[in-house]
Amino acid sequence: MDGFRTVGQPAAAAAVHAMLAGRVPHALLLVGPPSVGKHALALDLAAALLCTGASGVDRPCRACRGCRMVEHGNHPDLHRLGPSGPGNQIRIGEDQHPEPGTIRRLAVDLALLPVEGGERVAIIRDAQRMNEVAQSALLKTLEEPPLATTLILCVDDEELLLPTIRSRCARIRLGTVAARDVERLLDAQGLADAPTAARLARLAGGRPGTAVAYAAAPGAEALRGELVRTLLDLVGRPRAARLGASRELLAQAMALIKALDPQPAGVPADAPRPRGRAKPGAAPGEAAPPSAGTDALEPPEASAAAEAGAKASAAERRRALAFLLDLWRDLARDLACAQGGATPSIRDVALLEDVEAVAGKLPPGAAHAMLARLVRASELLDVNVTPELVLDVLLVRWPAGGRAA
Repeated sequence: MDGFRTVGQPAAAAAVHAMLAGRVPHALLLVGPPSVGKHALALDLAAALLCTGASGVDRPCRACRGCRMVEHGNHPDLHRLGPSGPGNQIRIGEDQHPEPGTIRRLAVDLALLPVEGGERVAIIRDAQRMNEVAQSALLKTLEEPPLATTLILCVDDEELLLPTIRSRCARIRLGTVAARDVERLLDAQGLADAPTAARLARLAGGRPGTAVAYAAAPGAEALRGELVRTLLDLVGRPRAARLGASRELLAQAMALIKALDPQPAGVPADAPRPRGRAKPGAAPGEAAPPSAGTDALEPPEASAAAEAGAKASAAERRRALAFLLDLWRDLARDLACAQGGATPSIRDVALLEDVEAVAGKLPPGAAHAMLARLVRASELLDVNVTPELVLDVLLVRWPAGGRAA
C-alpha cells in the first residue's frame, strides 16, 4: 500500500485495499473521531479510483495524470463537499439552480459523464453536518447512484445520520493514531523537529490532523496554552469572576481557530496540508494575534479580544464554544489523570506542573465529574442549545478547589 498517504490506520487502509482488489461499493462511510485521517483515507481511495497508471491493488501509482490532479486538488471528476456558511452546515441548495457547495448541485454534477472518461468520486466531509432535508436529498442519489460513481461520507458521529443513509453505505471505522505514527507524519512533511513532533503528537491525543494543524501554524500552540491557563486560573475563583470570563474565553477560542485555520470555512481539517503551509512565517502565523508565542495576553489586549468576540456572529460563537469544549475536555482528562496518579498519561506536558498543582486542590472525583459534564455539553450544543447558556453553566460547575463545586 505504498501509494496510500494515510498514516496509523492499518485496519482501515487494509479494508480499502481489499475493496480495490475486488469491488468498491458505490457508497462508503468513514467513521471516526475528528482529525484522525478520514479525509486522508478518502483521498487515497479517490486517487486509486481515478488512477490511470496502474490497476487493481497497485493503485494509486501517484505518478500518472489522474493521481497528480488528485494530489493538487484539481481533478474534474473528484467532487468535494463540506460545511460552510452560517451555522457551518451542508445545505440542500435551490431546486432550479443549485449553487456550488450544496447537495443538489452535487447530484447535478454526478449525473454528468466523467470528464476524464473513467470514474467519478464525491467526498462529503463532516457529513453529520447535513440536516434531515439535505440528507433526504442525498438519499435519492444513494438509492439510484450514477454509473461509475463512488460517494465517500466522512463522519464523526454516524448516529447523526438517518438510518436510511447508513444502511446504504459500507462502513469503515477509524480510531486514534499512535503517537509514533503522528511523529513520523510531522517529520515526513517537514513540519517539526523531533522534540516538537513528540510534544505535538502527545498533545494531539492520537489525531494527526490536529498535530499537523498546530505544527503548520506558528504561535497556535502558545495561544492554546493561554486558553488552557485561563481555564486553570478559574478553578477556585468566585462565581462572578468565572461568569465574567466567558466572553474572553470565547474570544481566545476564536483567535486560536483563526490561527489554526486562516483559510475560509470548508477546508478539511484532517486533509494533508498544502506544502506551502509548512513554511515558517506563512499565513497561519500571520493570522495569529500579536501575543502568539509570547506570554499571556495583557489586559488591554484581552479586552480588545473580548470585544471582538462580542461582535462575532451567533454561528462564530457556536463554533468557538465547540472548539473550546474540545480543549476543555482534554484539560479535564489531564486533571483526572493527575488526580488518579497517572501522570505519564497527561498529554499537555508543557503545562504538566500547572495541571498537577490544580489537580491536587480538587475534591476526589471532581475532574471525572467535570469531564462527564463537558461531554454532555457538546451533545447539547449539537441540538442547538444556546451557547452562552451552556458556557455559563459549565463555568459555574467548574471545580472550586477545596470547596464544593
